[in-house]
Amino acid sequence: MHVDPDEPPPRPAPAEYWRRNLRYLAVLLTVWFAVSYGAGILFAGPLNAVRIPGTGFPLGFWFAQQGSIYVFVILIFVYVFLMNRLDREFDVDEEDAAGARRARRRAPGADTEPAP
Repeated sequence: MHVDPDEPPPRPAPAEYWRRNLRYLAVLLTVWFAVSYGAGILFAGPLNAVRIPGTGFPLGFWFAQQGSIYVFVILIFVYVFLMNRLDREFDVDEEDAAGARRARRRAPGADTEPAP
């Protein structure tokens, strides 16, 4: 089998990309469900025995009102981090695409900006 050195390496299968993306989503949504439903509703009674220092609010109440929102925002940042890493691994990240667009604009004979 002859391998052409000018040919780019084969890209991983799109099915693997989506399988890992769905696995990330499943794990992150499970964490969110556990925090919002579990800590805010199912375990609110036992958690209410703990008071947040300085406020006096019961911990179960805090999770139901604020904690699940904070966890959701944190999970968004975790998802962005994981997907950026996955995109780079599968060579589909936006940074490479933006760099390729900039290179085309600087190419000789490229007098006009391409339409967005």
